Amino acid sequence: MKKTDDEWKSSLSDEEYQVARCGGTEHAFSGKYNDHKKDGTYICICCEKPLFSSSAKYNSGSGWPSYYAPIDGQAVSINRDNSHGMTREEVICAHCDAHLGHVFPDGPPPTGQRYCINSLSLDFKDEND
Repeated sequence: MKKTDDEWKSSLSDEEYQVARCGGTEHAFSGKYNDHKKDGTYICICCEKPLFSSSAKYNSGSGWPSYYAPIDGQAVSINRDNSHGMTREEVICAHCDAHLGHVFPDGPPPTGQRYCINSLSLDFKDEND
């Protein structure tokens, strides 16, 4: 999915653009999906592709929505992120390259992964809608 910066800016809020298209991060405990508990699917704010199921969401205590796995193996891609003086694994949408957050190897079973994702990169589809 290819759009110009101007097209992204016109379709996203300023905060969504800064996080999803510029690699920003929302403040811990500020995101609308951090304590969100409804059943459904978390989708990409940019392209609306399914990313994470509510069944894989858990409370990591990190201040960001956390999941132990993406909805499937094709939903996200991982890039090495060497910013801020550390090496991390950046999680991006495999369809539109939106920055979602980072993945860490300290999550719960069954994967041991913690996908720490910005609420500003997500939207939600309730399974009851």
